[in-house]
Amino acid sequence: MKSIASAPAKIILFGEHFVVHGTNALLAAIDKRVTVTSTFTENKTIKVNSELGTIEVPISSSHEEVESEFRPFVYLANKMIASNQNVNGLEITINSDIPVGVGLGSSSACCVAAASSIFGLFKKLSDSEILKMSREAEKTIFPDLSGADLYVCAAGGIIGCEVDNTISLHSSTPSVSYEISANLVIVNSMIQHSTKRSVEKVRRFKENNEKRFSELCDLVTKLIGDDGTRARGGALDNMKNNDIAALGLKMTENQKYLEEIQVSNDTLRDMISSLKEISLGTKITGAGDGGCIIALVEDKNLDKVPALLPKDKEYFSAKIDTKGVVWSTIEE
Repeated sequence: MKSIASAPAKIILFGEHFVVHGTNALLAAIDKRVTVTSTFTENKTIKVNSELGTIEVPISSSHEEVESEFRPFVYLANKMIASNQNVNGLEITINSDIPVGVGLGSSSACCVAAASSIFGLFKKLSDSEILKMSREAEKTIFPDLSGADLYVCAAGGIIGCEVDNTISLHSSTPSVSYEISANLVIVNSMIQHSTKRSVEKVRRFKENNEKRFSELCDLVTKLIGDDGTRARGGALDNMKNNDIAALGLKMTENQKYLEEIQVSNDTLRDMISSLKEISLGTKITGAGDGGCIIALVEDKNLDKVPALLPKDKEYFSAKIDTKGVVWSTIEE
């Protein structure tokens, strides 16, 4: 039997960095996916195949003994084998459409899909079980992760993340399934970023500019439209009403705040400027200082994107993914 699960990438629509200091942020799943296929073997090993390489270790091996990029999968395999003693070995194959290391939630999507796939050899996990196991797995490489990326990769749609890194639901359902009729064009700067370094930079800005930073946090809260009363006219309201022009303006406004806290650079600014004539709004998504930008582009202008971007930048168009993690089995 093969157990197959896939999970989507994510972007941050609004509020990155400010969320650490008291605002909310909006995250969205997008329709780029990672697929994990698991199957039993008789080899008494755990074998992991991915675009980053292949490893094969005895089933008694600890996840701490393997390279960091393989740790979550060995960890999950060991957990499953420990609870099912009749398993001889496992082979896990990862296929991904998600760029790695640029803030699109590649590791979270992998962990969500892997937890669903590996444990799905015996049963379909509940939503809470998927989140628990995927969080444990991703902590083998990122001990301080918040869990917000995992949540949106598992649930799909659009979610709000609170300052304490719990999930703030903006409706009675686990995630908001608003559609955005325009395309989300994601452009990769091809610059690896350090979230830790960027967060520290923002912390120093706050210490040196307490009053202004507090004002910026208030502005972000108003921009999102989530001040506890679901203020009308905020980004959430724009998405609910599919007012993409107003949503784009708010993305551009959010970028101004990110520029002010100094997480942009010349490369990102040039990319944003290059799409100005066709974009309804463009901003950094994620930590900044590299990684990706997102631009809201209508269908009629999508074919103009390649000519406007620098030739050394990668891009793709995406839509909001409302499905979240998807799991199935194939009998062989």
